[in-house]
Amino acid sequence: MDWLVRLQCASEDDERAFAAWLGEAEENAAAYLQAEALWNGVPLHQAAGQLQQRQRKRISTRLRRHWKPLATAALLVVGLFTVGDLPMRLQADHFTQVGERQRLHLDEHTNVLLNTDSALANDRRDGRPVARLLQGEAYFQVARGTQPALEVQAGPLRAQAHDTDFAVRYLNGQAQVRVQRGDVDVQAASDRIRLSAGDSINIGPQGLGQPQRADLRRDLAWVNGRLVFENCPLSQVLAEVGRYYPGLIINRNAALDTLAVTGNYRLDQPLETLRALAQISSAQLHEYPSLVILN
Repeated sequence: MDWLVRLQCASEDDERAFAAWLGEAEENAAAYLQAEALWNGVPLHQAAGQLQQRQRKRISTRLRRHWKPLATAALLVVGLFTVGDLPMRLQADHFTQVGERQRLHLDEHTNVLLNTDSALANDRRDGRPVARLLQGEAYFQVARGTQPALEVQAGPLRAQAHDTDFAVRYLNGQAQVRVQRGDVDVQAASDRIRLSAGDSINIGPQGLGQPQRADLRRDLAWVNGRLVFENCPLSQVLAEVGRYYPGLIINRNAALDTLAVTGNYRLDQPLETLRALAQISSAQLHEYPSLVILN
């Protein structure tokens, strides 16, 4: 199952490592084929369909009197969640629900704060600690004297660090590193760069972007339980708040998308944040179970 997930966004190194693993023992290939057959097989999809049917009854009962198309949208999200992230959850050692944060003690040298809707696998390879961020966001605190250096992987990103505090975000195939203290060595494909305190960089399928100076008070506000926005379009604000709200947020007024928002909010109160945003934008907020509509 680990290889099944890893090969979905495989690098050349991953493919070589997979080929070597297959050659180590005959049962490896058999195990991989069995996992692949299970994932693509009828029983798993039938089970997901049954869960979706149960959820459909609950959602349609709640929303029948309000707006039936919303039930269809909610069911689509439920279906994608039920099937889409199962391999990731099976692979992860630690994961958080939407709106949850979790503090982890990976070893005597490394502490991690795992943000909302995130998944992390903790491994050791050739005696080295390796943390794989499968999805979401994590803040790493690596103590002085850590040897060998902690390696963090997130999609195309490979980072090594010791005696440093830094955050890694991995969403929609894009990784981002923000360094609060110390230095972090970042690699993507054949490109390498060393980041220092205050630096930020984006990493995508095309490799490393240009390093920039980060606004750590804003970008790492989530570490202290806050969401900070400065002249940020409302569409981006709603997308970020949506990472902490366990339901759907729908904006039915496109004219509000570009409205600039500046504010400081508690991330553990997303509904209160949405109410405040509705007030400053003079919009109506309709609240339903697991659903909010901005109109």
